[in-house]
Amino acid sequence: MMTSADGITIRAATEQDWPKITVLNEICFLTPQTAEFTAHWKQLVSGEPPIIALDGDEVVGATMDIPMIVTVPGGGSVAAAGITAVTVAPTHRRRGILRALYTEHHARIRESRAPLSILTASEGGIYGRFGYGPATVEARVSIDRRFATPHRNAPDPGGVRMVHPAEARPAFTDVYDRWQAMTPGAQVRPEIVWNRIFTDRESERGGGTAQFGLVHPDGYVLYRRVSGDSGSVARVEEIRTVSAAAHAALWRALLGLDLVSRVEANLTPEDPLPYLLSDGRLVRTTSRHDELWVRIMEVPAALEARTYRRDLDVVVQVDDGFLDAGGRFALTVRDGKAVCTRTDATPHLVLDLDVLGSLYLGAHRARTFAAANRLWAADADTLDRFDSAFGSDRDAQMGWAF
Repeated sequence: MMTSADGITIRAATEQDWPKITVLNEICFLTPQTAEFTAHWKQLVSGEPPIIALDGDEVVGATMDIPMIVTVPGGGSVAAAGITAVTVAPTHRRRGILRALYTEHHARIRESRAPLSILTASEGGIYGRFGYGPATVEARVSIDRRFATPHRNAPDPGGVRMVHPAEARPAFTDVYDRWQAMTPGAQVRPEIVWNRIFTDRESERGGGTAQFGLVHPDGYVLYRRVSGDSGSVARVEEIRTVSAAAHAALWRALLGLDLVSRVEANLTPEDPLPYLLSDGRLVRTTSRHDELWVRIMEVPAALEARTYRRDLDVVVQVDDGFLDAGGRFALTVRDGKAVCTRTDATPHLVLDLDVLGSLYLGAHRARTFAAANRLWAADADTLDRFDSAFGSDRDAQMGWAF
């Protein structure tokens, strides 16, 4: 337990604190929370109690995490703390409460030896100071399906079935598990999260219909119909594929839906959908946004867990302005495998920890950060080798929101 000079106490929550935590969440996220939803959330974060800030007996801040397993480039996996439900009461802004909560919370994560801490950010300007960098990117796209025709060379593999999602649960969970194991940034999905997906509560449909499902032996889609001023839209909730054939087949089926004018979905920037159509302009990007943010808690463990696209022999200086995860590290890569150890040698590259977090899953380029003066390299050749080594053969993508 820690008490600040202005009387704010930071401690682990007890069962008796949960009603006040729920009220704080409702105020900060502007969303009423049912008793059932709170019970679901308590199950997800059951590994360790939340960390809370109290002003007297009033809960004025909270942070908690979900124990997760995350895939990294090359198909390996690491433990991660999925930080979630981070709140500070609007009555207690600018008093250092978030920093105090995070200091206590990250000390606990460090003790767990998890190499990563991850989160999703409601605001983009907060978490860089704590060593988090945006590590996956998605584009929101809208396709006018009325004019979408397959390119003459696009495959038509077939194999898609229409299902009621809850009645075909094994088909979805099998594909997701295979997809997660090969996709950097994707997390293992707990059964209680699957339960919530298939229960499909009306309060969680975002104004859409109940879920519809399309399945393929190597993929699936969950989507809803949403009606608006511009007509009906098929809103894709989730699409996961483990083969190019499944991707092509499922998109051919989606774009063949009658009674909707558009299909909307989140895609990775390198998704091949535009190249499957005779007119790729029909895949119109309406927004581009970060998804998963990564803070590397243990630099050697994290860098040794993933694979690399070329050999390296560099010293990297990592600056951590929040905790003490930084330092100088000798990174040697041979045949894709890394050995990373602390060193006192002169660095070839210098970067902040949040930049390393952004590079870690392969969705961002070192040369881009160098152009923005956020990464220093001793020479152009060092930058080129470092940049290409950190790439990934598969797009990074968050598995599920938390």
